[in-house]
Amino acid sequence: MNRTQKLLNTVGFTVALAMGGAAFAQTAPAVPDPGHPRINEVQQRIDNQQARIDRGVSDGQINAKQAARDDAKIAREQNSLNRDTAAHGGHITKAEQRNLNKRLNKGSKQIYRQRH
Repeated sequence: MNRTQKLLNTVGFTVALAMGGAAFAQTAPAVPDPGHPRINEVQQRIDNQQARIDRGVSDGQINAKQAARDDAKIAREQNSLNRDTAAHGGHITKAEQRNLNKRLNKGSKQIYRQRH
C-alpha cells in the first residue's frame, strides 16, 4: 500500500468515526406522542379554556384585564405540560395529569364565574 492509500484510509476512518460518534452523541428530542391519551386530554382542556376565554371577550362578558390574567394562567399550564412532557420522553405521569387537571378545574370555574 502506498502512502496516498494509507492517508486516504486513515482520513476515511477518521471521518467515519467522527460521523458515527456524532450520531451516538445526539439524543432524540422529547416529542409528544400524539396518540398519548393523558397529553391529549390535558391539551384538549387547555384549548377549550382558551376558546371559552376568546368567546367571553367577543361576547363582552370578559374584559381585557380578565382575559390577560386568564391567558397568563393558561400559558403557565401549557408550559407546565410542555416541561412534564419533555422530562418523560413525550409522556406525562398520572400524578402530573392529576395536578394539571386540578389547576385546570380552578381555571375553568373562574372562567365560568367571569362569564355569568
